[in-house]
Amino acid sequence: MLQHLSIPRGPLTLAADLHLPDNADSGAPLPAVVVSTPGSSVKEQIGANYASRLAAHGIAALVPDPAHQGQSEGEPRDLEDPYRRGEDISYAIDALTTSPGIDPERIGVLGICAGGGYAVHTARTDHRIKAVGTVVPGDIGAAFRGFTPDGPVAALDALADARTEEVRSGELTRVKWLPDSLEEASAAGLTDIDTTQAITYYRTERGGHEHSTNRRLSRSDSLLLGYDAFHLADRLMTQPLQVILAGRIGNTGSYETGMRLWKLAPNPVDLMVIDGAGHYEMYDEPKYVDAAVERLASFYANSL
Repeated sequence: MLQHLSIPRGPLTLAADLHLPDNADSGAPLPAVVVSTPGSSVKEQIGANYASRLAAHGIAALVPDPAHQGQSEGEPRDLEDPYRRGEDISYAIDALTTSPGIDPERIGVLGICAGGGYAVHTARTDHRIKAVGTVVPGDIGAAFRGFTPDGPVAALDALADARTEEVRSGELTRVKWLPDSLEEASAAGLTDIDTTQAITYYRTERGGHEHSTNRRLSRSDSLLLGYDAFHLADRLMTQPLQVILAGRIGNTGSYETGMRLWKLAPNPVDLMVIDGAGHYEMYDEPKYVDAAVERLASFYANSL
């Protein structure tokens, strides 16, 4: 069963989909998970792939669109603010705690890619979250700092000048998360397997969605460059942790990030490496997603 929800978030409203087991009305209150999605994605994409499968295992799963993205409210559009992404999770938990049929004492979080870092960052201080699951988790701040050819300080200086120019011109600048096509990527010399698989997921009918714009407000980048998804996680994130990684190590850094998280966490419970899978294949390839959800369902059953 699928319910479309509107979640109050201060002056804004988040659009969200609640995936429920078919027999949700027939028994005891359900455990539930908030799904924090990758950067640039919307609730109908990767989040839905995991949430629908979790529901089939008897776990309610709520997937919100981030504020400023998808069908959620928020101006300016296409803002990727890592701090607000974490707040989105807490507002989603607010909604679950008052939802009929949901056990407010059995709420977890599932973070995928950048959403994994957002989930960890939120769980440190929102201890209504009782279990933290991650799939190919990313620390988006570390990733952005690593992608700056002249270093993050030079990038921040350039972003400061660009924002001043935006204020003067009254025009906001947006950049692409990915090339819009394989041809565009090839022309830019981006032919590695991870970029190719990202484009064939996000920018084709396979995984693309009309509400996923593939655009990021450029002023997001200064926030991302200063973000540390795992700050104080070793002291504050006491919840049980599961980490699921793609076995084919690529250029996304998620394997290394997941291993760093595993060693950092105070309460690591389960580590799974899925042989043969690439980062973006963990988004929708049935054999890999099914294997991950089987393990996640067991983790949540024992931890919630």
